[in-house]
Amino acid sequence: MRLLQTMAGAEVGGAEAFFVRLAIAFKKTGVDQKVVIRRDTSRARALRAGGVEPVELPFGGRMDFRTRPALQREIDRHRPDVILSWMSRASWATPAARKPNNYKLIARLGGYYDFKYYRHCDYLIGNTQDIVDHIVREGFDPARAVYLPNFVHRPTTEVVSRLGFDTPIDVPLLLAMGRLHENKGFDVLLRAMVDLPDHWLWIAGEGPEGAALSKLAEELGVDGRVRFLGWRDDADALMQACDLFVCSSRHEPLGNIVLEAWAAGKPVVAASAAGPAGLIGDDEAGLLVPLEDARAVADGVLRLSREPELASTLAAEGFARFERDYTEDAVVAKYLAFFESVG
Repeated sequence: MRLLQTMAGAEVGGAEAFFVRLAIAFKKTGVDQKVVIRRDTSRARALRAGGVEPVELPFGGRMDFRTRPALQREIDRHRPDVILSWMSRASWATPAARKPNNYKLIARLGGYYDFKYYRHCDYLIGNTQDIVDHIVREGFDPARAVYLPNFVHRPTTEVVSRLGFDTPIDVPLLLAMGRLHENKGFDVLLRAMVDLPDHWLWIAGEGPEGAALSKLAEELGVDGRVRFLGWRDDADALMQACDLFVCSSRHEPLGNIVLEAWAAGKPVVAASAAGPAGLIGDDEAGLLVPLEDARAVADGVLRLSREPELASTLAAEGFARFERDYTEDAVVAKYLAFFESVG
């Protein structure tokens, strides 16, 4: 089977990171694959480090007259059985099959995107069942909407030193990760820190809310116990250093970060956005708290800090779910079986 993938996402993000992991995983399984990406030095470097040589195109706006003809030439050369497109711009730029090509065009959705970019696709993949349900509600044929999850890896790097971030080694340490954006609810987490005077917090990520969040931490008087780490590419090392992972997102379609916490064997407190709520269920693999509720976040953290047996039980269940459903081998096998069934 021949596969071509197109990606035109942002510089950083959960979908973009998973795209790189999946492309490298396909390479390891021997898939005959071509990868076409929006020009991005760091993404190209990460792909090459995994043995995948990308083709880079502009994937610009409506005045970009180069990408579509160049992409068509790559399609004609590779003659794929399946094209997997990522994100709205790549899906819009990737044409439906025309003779002599006879590929299936499949778009992978990691959120509740504007459906106009995807109506020409043969199949749509949602990485949560809730996204698949959304696709069907938008009028897409249920027989052509498929749930395929993401995978994450178990931590393999050495734990990062707390002292390197001016954090005592004997305090309860919380970790939160993601783009510093209003959707991620880091402001709620900072407000929760007011009621957690013995806890410290690391926030890993960059984004437009960075300055405002730093200012809020100062105004709340918690800045002495909060460390903003910036964008990091050693998430597993950070995860191993923490005692508990917190996801305070207002909007989170999947929650790769919850999967990463499970893979590291860490207990999770998460706001009940669609993604984390779907993963965790009825407090079986973490504690769910109401959206926008700093007091509830603090109460969840305090409960797991004071009940270590419960924290261990939730972490163990999360790790079991990771090993069953969200490893590289499990997810890649599902993707390949799907491609073979339609290609």
